[in-house]
This record gives sequence, C-alpha cells and structure tokens, in this order.
Amino acid sequence: MPERVTESGTEPGTDPAALRAALGEAARIVFVSGNFNVLHPGHVRLLKFARELGDHLVVGVHPDGAPGVGAPVSLRLEGVRSNRHVSHAFALAQPVPDTIAALRPQVVVKGREHENGDNVERAALAAYGGQLMFSSGEMLLSSVSTLDDEPDPRRAGLLPRDYMARHGIGAGDLAALVRRLSGLNVVVIGDVIVDEYIDCDPLGMSQEDPTIVVTPINQKKFLGGAGIVAAHAAGLGANVTLVTVGGEDETARFAQDKLRDYGVECAFHADASRPTTLKQRFRASGKTLLRVSHLRQHAVSPELGARMAAEVAERMPGTDLILFSDFNYGCLPQRLVSEVTEKANAAGVPMAADSQASSQLSDITRFRGMRLVTPTELEARLALKDKSSGIVVIGHKLLEEAGAEHAIITLASEGMVINTRTGPLITDRIAALNPAPKDVAGAGDSLFCATSLALTAGGDIWQASLLGAIAAACQVGRVGNTPLQASEVVRALGEAMGESP
Repeated sequence: MPERVTESGTEPGTDPAALRAALGEAARIVFVSGNFNVLHPGHVRLLKFARELGDHLVVGVHPDGAPGVGAPVSLRLEGVRSNRHVSHAFALAQPVPDTIAALRPQVVVKGREHENGDNVERAALAAYGGQLMFSSGEMLLSSVSTLDDEPDPRRAGLLPRDYMARHGIGAGDLAALVRRLSGLNVVVIGDVIVDEYIDCDPLGMSQEDPTIVVTPINQKKFLGGAGIVAAHAAGLGANVTLVTVGGEDETARFAQDKLRDYGVECAFHADASRPTTLKQRFRASGKTLLRVSHLRQHAVSPELGARMAAEVAERMPGTDLILFSDFNYGCLPQRLVSEVTEKANAAGVPMAADSQASSQLSDITRFRGMRLVTPTELEARLALKDKSSGIVVIGHKLLEEAGAEHAIITLASEGMVINTRTGPLITDRIAALNPAPKDVAGAGDSLFCATSLALTAGGDIWQASLLGAIAAACQVGRVGNTPLQASEVVRALGEAMGESP
C-alpha cells in the first residue's frame, strides 16, 4: 500500500491538488466521498471494489455539520484510515466537485443507490474525461477481516468500547437491563424444531464409490426453532408461553418434555398431517459433514390456525411482548399472522419477528408493524427483491417496507448492522463478539430473543442490540442449542469489562 502523503504543517493529505502532484500525473486515482459515521461492512465492500479499480484509493470525508453527519470528523477519519484498502483520507474543505477538479481522479465510485439520482460529480469529471461508477461491492464478501490488516487475537470476549462510547453505554447499564427482563410476560408463536447432533468416527473412503464412511458414536438432541427462542426467554427471566404445532410422534414428546424442563408453558397443537420437524447433523472431528431434515412444509389448516390465534388472544391481557419465530415450515400462514397482529395492535402489545430462510424461502416484510425484525442479509434481500443496493440502504428500505421501528441485519462473521427510524445516528454496527465460534446454529435466535426482551424492558435500540450481540456470543461458544441464562450473560459482561457489573 502506498505511503500516505504528509505536507509540512498540515494534516496529511488535506490538499487534493498537492496530493495529485505528490502521487504523480500517471497514477490512477480512485475517489470516494461520504459521511462514514460508522465504518460498517457495506462501506468496506464499496472501498474494496473501488481500490481494485486503480493504484490509489482516496477518500474524502464530509466535514462536521454536513447533512447526515452524526460523529466528529476526527473519529470518522480514524475509522476510514484504519481500512487497509484506503491509501489516503482527508476531511473535505471544499465542495465535492471542486475537490474532484483539483484531485483529477480517473474514477469516482458511489453506492448503487445513487445511480438514478442527480450526481454533482458528473460535470467535474466530464471536464477532463474522468469516469463515474456505481457499485455496492460484493454481497457475499466476508469483510470483517478487511477492517484491519491483521486480525487481533485479543478481540475474543471484548466488548465494542467505541460503540458503547458513541451511545453512552456502561457495563452496569447492561447488567441492570438484564435484571429488568425478569418477570416479563412473553408469548412466542412459531415452528418447534428438534436438532439432533450425531457424532461420528470417520472410517475412511468407500472402496465401491467415492463416499466418506463414518460410524455413529454419540447422539444428542436439542430443542430448536421457536422452542429454543421460548427457552431463551425463560432462561433470561421471562414468563413464557409457546404456541406451536407438531406431529403426533416421539420428536414432539421430546420437545414438550424439554419445554417443561425449561419452564415454558406449551400450547402444543397436534397435526397428524406432519411430523415434528427433526434436523439431524452428522459431525466428525468437530465439523458438520451432512444435514438431514425430516419435515413437511404445507400450511396449517384454517381451523388449526384459528385455534392457535385463539390461544394467543386468550393470553393477550397482561402480555408484554409477542415474538413471531418463523422457520417457514407452515406454522405461520399469513391469515394467522394477520389475525394475531391485528389483535396485538388493538391491545397495544408490542411484537417482534424473525423469519428464517435456508433451504426454504422467507419474507420478513409480511410481518407488518413490528418493533423489531432481525433478518440475515440474504433474508432481507430476498424480501425486498434487491441484490445490488448497499447494506445500509437495504436496512432502511426494510424499515419502510415492513413498517418496523428497528431492523437488525445479521451478517454472520461480519457481525450486524443496526437500523432505526429516528435519532442523530440511525445506523450503527457491532462486530461479531465471538470470533472463534464452536457452533453458529442458534446465534440468530439468541440475538432476536435477547434484543426483543431488552427493548420491552425499557432499553433503547443501541443497548438492546449490544445485549443481543453478547447473548449470541455466549450461544455460539458451545455446541448445540441450550437456553441462555441471565446469570450467564451478566457473567460474560463482567469478564469482558474486567469488572463485576
């Protein structure tokens, strides 16, 4: 990477004309400008794309007081300069067209969402033959590792102190918030799933065909789906009822026994037309080799859906929160969702929704008027039918389309991007807090549950999201879904901060 230019007596790289002279007329410069309130994965994707177009990537950061700016320019510059793809960064001291005229970049890159707008860069570029390009980078880029040149092994278990400083959050605040979760009355409605982990001893390669041969040595079952969401809520101190549907089989009996053990009241509706969903994972040497799902995906009958809605309505008085935990296996047809949503709105009961897509399709926007939705990036893009916009644009389109108050888009190893409707800062990010997960299954469920409960207990979206991120970090540190406990989260807080909250 080229060295940044330093002019004597000035901040490095603040004069675009001097920067062009220092780099040389033959240098191919690519220019990007923006607020960069928080350097999130969407920015990283864009910067990586831009850097690959030239020899030097130069970034202009809008000054304090510019529209949409929510953090001091010194902090925003520090964030941009920390990215390894950026060659030079400076605070803009003049309008963007004037900066372009002085710097004369061969290419200016903007996010895809600006493509059909009025772009002031065009005229400045046309004066000397420069090019304006639009991109939001590659969707599937795993960009957390590109935020720093080398991963920091000390990051494991540490809390995001810069994020906490931006929002005035202390460890004591989070511990107090966890304690306020106790006694909340929560109704969870959705698909119950049982996850079976089958540990195997690898025997080798078959001599008859190119197949790996294993022998099972241990089997263990865990509660999953909406069941584990309900169990997480109970473990965090809430009084929980799960409304669900399943088959008349041994898997259903296992799920009901586990729910009873976890302190969850279960309104279980049997449906002879479907087996209870069972997902088997065959593992060897700590790695999953194969997943086998035993399930049916047809919607429950209108009669069964009406009985489930009546179960929720019966519990509506005194309910503090309703959680839709949708795995798209037919438990939550739209008629049922709409009926529950209408009754909850009439009763003033807040709702949150998670709608998962892996081998199946999902549409998180069909859950209208939620306080919180927590899709993955893929789930959000599927719902919006948008594969090209930047991740922040996706987040705010999702808020509008779903009529939600808050949206957290999860990005696997990239952490998550938080979007909200109001405030001086409407987007922020939290990196994954456990960079060495043992089993990522269940991370989204724990995040969804803990964040939703924290919002209901009076936390703001920034406090609640961080609590959800801590819950997810605890969850992925073990193999298999077991319910979170409030004491576990408080202990993780104390260990991460080096204090006893």
